[in-house]
Amino acid sequence: MNLKAAFRPTRKHAALLGAVAGVAALTLTTTTPASAAKAEHRPTGNKPTVVLVHGAFADSSSWNGVVKRLQREGYPVIAPANPLRGLASDAEYVHSVLKSVNGPVVLVGHSYGGAVISEAAVGDPQVKALVYVAAFAPAKGESALELSNKFPGSTLGPTLNSVPFPLPGGGTGADLYIKADKFHHQFAADVPKSVTDLMAATQRPVAASALEEKATAAAWKTIPSWNLITTQDYNIPPAAQRFMAQRAHAHTVEIKASHAVSVSHPGAVTRVIEQAAQATVR
Repeated sequence: MNLKAAFRPTRKHAALLGAVAGVAALTLTTTTPASAAKAEHRPTGNKPTVVLVHGAFADSSSWNGVVKRLQREGYPVIAPANPLRGLASDAEYVHSVLKSVNGPVVLVGHSYGGAVISEAAVGDPQVKALVYVAAFAPAKGESALELSNKFPGSTLGPTLNSVPFPLPGGGTGADLYIKADKFHHQFAADVPKSVTDLMAATQRPVAASALEEKATAAAWKTIPSWNLITTQDYNIPPAAQRFMAQRAHAHTVEIKASHAVSVSHPGAVTRVIEQAAQATVR
C-alpha cells in the first residue's frame, strides 16, 4: 500500500506509514533493586509467570480480560508498559522485566509486541514458550514494515496521523496514532464502540522508526511457539500472520476476530496461553 499521497506533510515517513500492520500494536530499564523485584514477581505453585506485552496503539489495559482469567486459574501475571520507541530498546526493557521473575515464563506479544518478545527472549532459559497474538514474528533482518508489506490486506496506513516529537539527542521523530474516527473499524471492529472510543482516546503511539527497525535475532527458532491468527484483521493481514506462524512451526489457532482480539475474545486468547503453559512447563 502506498500512502505517500495521504501523508504529504511527512513524506519521509510515508513508506513506513504505508501498510504497517497495526504493530501492533502493539512493546522495558528499571531502578527497582533486582532482589525486591524478584520477591514481587515470584511464581505461585507450579504455574509459570505469564508476561503480556502489548503492541502499538494500545496499552497494558488491553490485556485486562486475559489477566482476569489467568489470575482466576492461578497464574502470576505481569503486563508491563511497552515503551514503543525502538525494537532493540523495547526488547531490552522487556528483557529487564523477565530478569525480575523467578521461575519459568510464558511470554506473550500482541502485534508489534510480537517483534519485541522475539528479541527479548533470546538466550533466556526461563522463557519456555512464546505466544503470538495477532502479532509479528520477524526473522533476523526483517522489520514490521517489511512483513506488513509482504502480503496485501492492511488498511492501516490511511487511518494514521503522524505527530512530530523531539528526539533526546536532537532532531525530530514521528509518533503514529490511529485517527479517533477510524479507530473502531480499523483496530477493533468487533468491540463495542463505547469501548473503542475510550481505547482511541488512550492509545499509545509507536515511533515510526520502530516499525522499520530490523530484528537482530528470532527467539522462535529455539523456543516453542503458539500463534493466534485473527482472520478479520485490518492491521496485520491474515496471510502475513499465517506465513510467520508456518515459518516458526508454531501451534496455530485461527479465530474470526479483529486485531484487538485480546479485548473482543479474551477467553480465546487465554486458552492459547494456557495450552502453551501446559505443554512446556512441568
